[in-house]
Amino acid sequence: MTAPLWLPAPDSAQVAHTLVEAFTQRFGVPPSGVWAAPGRVNLIGEHTDYNQGLCLPMALPHRTYAAVRPRTDRLVRVASLQQEDAWAGTLDEVGPGRPDGWAAYVVGVLWALHGQGIDLPGVDVVVDGHVPLGSGLSSSAALECSVAVALADLVPAVAALEVTDLAAACVTAENVVAGASTGGLDQTAALRAREGHAMLLDCRDFTVEHVPWSVGADGWTVLVVDTRAPHALVDGQYAARRRSCEEAAVRLGVPSLRDVAVPDLSSALEHLAPDDVLVRRTRHVVTEIERVREAAVALRSADVTALGSLMTASHVSLRDDYEVSCAELDVVVDTALGCGAAGARMTGGGFGGSAIALVRHDEGARVADAVAGAFEARGWRPPQVLEAVPSGPAGRAQPRS
Repeated sequence: MTAPLWLPAPDSAQVAHTLVEAFTQRFGVPPSGVWAAPGRVNLIGEHTDYNQGLCLPMALPHRTYAAVRPRTDRLVRVASLQQEDAWAGTLDEVGPGRPDGWAAYVVGVLWALHGQGIDLPGVDVVVDGHVPLGSGLSSSAALECSVAVALADLVPAVAALEVTDLAAACVTAENVVAGASTGGLDQTAALRAREGHAMLLDCRDFTVEHVPWSVGADGWTVLVVDTRAPHALVDGQYAARRRSCEEAAVRLGVPSLRDVAVPDLSSALEHLAPDDVLVRRTRHVVTEIERVREAAVALRSADVTALGSLMTASHVSLRDDYEVSCAELDVVVDTALGCGAAGARMTGGGFGGSAIALVRHDEGARVADAVAGAFEARGWRPPQVLEAVPSGPAGRAQPRS
């Protein structure tokens, strides 16, 4: 049987050392430093961020690294160890949809900060990504935030910003320049995570409560399975879900679906009928926000059974009401549950990407093998697998000396 492809987090110091060498070789001088930002896995609370709801992400040990050096002119040059194409230009050449491709997530951050009235120097940037691309683990936000924290260390006017403003600049880069209609969950998780904790994030005011990963002490861990099914947030499906939620809120006369309380859900759905799409989208969002509240309670009390049940209910809602799952994600969830996982669900925007399973640490390999076998039986590529260890926020990475 084909084995799953395990993706351990690389040694941060070694990655930073290699990136310094690559930067120096490319630009002829060493960088001012190397910074890194984590990918994230969302335990529960999907498609709630742009509805001003709640979510429960945690940062991964898998990170995107950026070697950065300010310039004395206004030129911006960006390159990647993973991509052959590079980009060079000034911020005058950046705007909605420009440039396209991966570089938009880098130069979009500078453009957004410049739009806040901050006078930025030109910079040279080389990035090295270790968050699986297209996995639903927010490689894009990791890229944006690695550059943002570098600028915060290098430019006093950026350092003076609140972390919420820095996150907002990264969201603007993704929404406007890259053209992906995401909310602020990913960037906030990357910038404000705490090691050993999940983050209860309120996307109305972006307040954060750090919730200890209590179930880890009892031997439970989160297995992340990247299905390697195509996943993209710029193909229109994500934006369509967001528009449906906005339309439902308008019809209900509320600022956002966050303002629909669970006891009022039945009457709200009656008001939206017979538009079945709006009914199902609204039902998911309102019940998902409540599931996040209950999941935070379960995690605080180390109630694995309750946490797992909420995760699985979230997947059913995402599959049936929000319609963002796919065959690969469903197979991961069903197989993991069949192998004894306490709970399982898709994570991220959907339409591919990753699913997660709450499993005993010593059962992770067996569950991963079972998923790989189910994929092989269907003629699919082997999945990529990693363990989600709750990790710290973006910051400077020290190269190996």
